[in-house]
Amino acid sequence: MLYIERMSRSATLPPIRVAPGTKARLEAVLREGESLTQFIENAVCREAEFRAEQNAAVARAKRALCSADKGVGLMTAEDFLAGMEQRADAARQRIREMAAARNERAAG
Repeated sequence: MLYIERMSRSATLPPIRVAPGTKARLEAVLREGESLTQFIENAVCREAEFRAEQNAAVARAKRALCSADKGVGLMTAEDFLAGMEQRADAARQRIREMAAARNERAAG
C-alpha cells in the first residue's frame, strides 16, 4: 500500500484544463470524503514514484548492458544450453526414479 507523506503545502501545481467529461469521470471515482484535489495530488505522487523507480530500473539495465558488452559475468549461449541440458537430464532422472518407485509399489 502506498502511503503519501502529508506536509503543509508550500507550493502549488499548475492548473490543468480537462474536458467536462474527464472531470465528471474523475469525480465519479472519488472515495467517500476524498476531494478532487486530494485525488490529483495522490495520482501525481504515485506517478512521480513510479517514474523514479522506472528510471532506476533503466539505469540498472544500462549498467548490466555495459557489463555484458565488456564480457563481465556474461554467460555464453553454449554455457546456457549446457546448463539447460543438465537440468533436463536431472528432471528425466527424477521422473524415471518416481516411475520405478510407483511400479515397485504396484507390484508389491
